[in-house]
Amino acid sequence: MDIVGFLKSQFICHLLICYIFIVSGLIINFIQLFTLILWPINKQLFRRINCRLAYCISSQMVMLLEWWSGTDCTLYTDPESYHKYGKENAIVILNHNFEIDFLCGWNFCERFGVLGSSKVLAKKELSYMPIIGWMWYFLEIVFCKRKWEEDRKTVVQKLLNLRDYPENFWFLIHCEGTRFTEQKHQISMQVAEAKGLPKLKYHLLPRTKGFAVTVQCLRNVVSAVYDSTLNFRNNENPTLLGVLNGKKYHADLYVRQVIHDVPEDEQECSAWLHRLYQEKDAFQEEYYRTGTYPAVPIIPPRRPWTLLNWLFWALLLLYPLFKLLINMINSGSSLTLASFAFVIVIASAGVRWMIGVTEINKGSAYGNNDNKQKQK
Repeated sequence: MDIVGFLKSQFICHLLICYIFIVSGLIINFIQLFTLILWPINKQLFRRINCRLAYCISSQMVMLLEWWSGTDCTLYTDPESYHKYGKENAIVILNHNFEIDFLCGWNFCERFGVLGSSKVLAKKELSYMPIIGWMWYFLEIVFCKRKWEEDRKTVVQKLLNLRDYPENFWFLIHCEGTRFTEQKHQISMQVAEAKGLPKLKYHLLPRTKGFAVTVQCLRNVVSAVYDSTLNFRNNENPTLLGVLNGKKYHADLYVRQVIHDVPEDEQECSAWLHRLYQEKDAFQEEYYRTGTYPAVPIIPPRRPWTLLNWLFWALLLLYPLFKLLINMINSGSSLTLASFAFVIVIASAGVRWMIGVTEINKGSAYGNNDNKQKQK
């Protein structure tokens, strides 16, 4: 292992990266709180400012993937569609198979300049999570409780509010509702059999109601619907911990435009989405067999802004940290040093908890019990 690789694997480096992310994130959340005074005065200015502030947070995660890990991402797509990416509002359908697929989705947004304004359909619990959850609140992210009878009215209202959004945005949606596991897949296919739906080999059954409402509410706002399928070469099993350790992965993302095919009727849209996932299954099968997708491979240029943003916050926040540490050591106080050691332990536990949120084996139970109830 070279010296750079050795340093990337050291826990002290991970702590410093997380320190920068947490402190800068809380500072930005605090600034976002003050932007609320702009909402009744100039809603569009509020939105534009919060897009930039959100970028300062989410781009740090993308920096880890692009610059720290050095992960390569090859885009397979139609060259004619490629030139439109980032220049129009779009709904992006993503598969949900890997621990860092959300990070690859953000990387896709970053390469085309829509990371700060990207939207998602997220579970309500995330809105209470400091930094990213609070950032999403100010971005007008659509949160739901995963109980459609309670969610529908709120989701529709939130989506309709995006109709006059001043920035180009991509609405990223994982239609499966939860990350793929063998247990969830087995239950999902039992539901498919009970409902007479075609079985899928590499995906869970899509949740159609949220997608149908999203398309209905944003139909006159978005110019495109993109179907994307993500895979990693050589049977790689990417994790956020691996990225933090500087491990390089090789991602392949297949993106195709499907806007003209999406029906307006909810039942027809549901049937259309099920057919789309059968096609996604076929693309996944072909990738496992050939290692490629049926499109032109393109590597979008990596932009410097994620790295420059991280360097700015590193220079701003590391100096006072090191100065404090030196003063504590010079003081020679046992109580001070013990307090510092305690803070390190708490920080270590916090870092491990944040990583654990993305781990598949610690993912939500949504798709286990919920699908069982639907089958009854």
